[in-house]
Amino acid sequence: MPDGTPLRLVIIIGSTRHGRFGPTAASWFTAQARKRRELDIDLIDLAAARLPDTLTDQDEAVPEPVRALAPRLAAADAFVVVTPEYNRSFPAPLKTAIDWFYEEWQAKPVAFVSYGRESGGLHAAAQLREVFGELHAVAIPTLISLPCYWELFAADGSWPKPTATCNTTVKTTLDELTWWAYALREARANRSYTC
Repeated sequence: MPDGTPLRLVIIIGSTRHGRFGPTAASWFTAQARKRRELDIDLIDLAAARLPDTLTDQDEAVPEPVRALAPRLAAADAFVVVTPEYNRSFPAPLKTAIDWFYEEWQAKPVAFVSYGRESGGLHAAAQLREVFGELHAVAIPTLISLPCYWELFAADGSWPKPTATCNTTVKTTLDELTWWAYALREARANRSYTC
């Protein structure tokens, strides 16, 4: 912790579908992140956030769920988005959640934990990189991809198996995310980001 203040990491569960795998993947990632003393974790489940599907116009009042979530995102130094891949893309509720906010994402790093069939959610993550780039966030290079994630359950029902590659990729992802989070937090503190 360069200045002694922990990094605020917001982990977002991007699926709201019944029977979703997102909470399982997010719980595993959160447990890995909690091993790092420099990280202060805030887990946001979009299913619980209940953000409205329809965005308001500029002269309309901002709905209460949006006002409630805004300070949590604004306080973040970094984000991790846990997303499935549906039809070669990411879920609509996740896009709506992203679009409700703007400045909250700016000049902050974002990492992805994607899951799906054989692609492991890589199509969803690629599209999210473009979206967050437009919002002036920094998508880190390494991501955690979980192809055929249902095959990674151990015999006792735990997830993931000790031999799963995500168990090693998570370290690199957290290393990169932490580096960028410190660098960008320092930059934001020394110079306001305007675009």
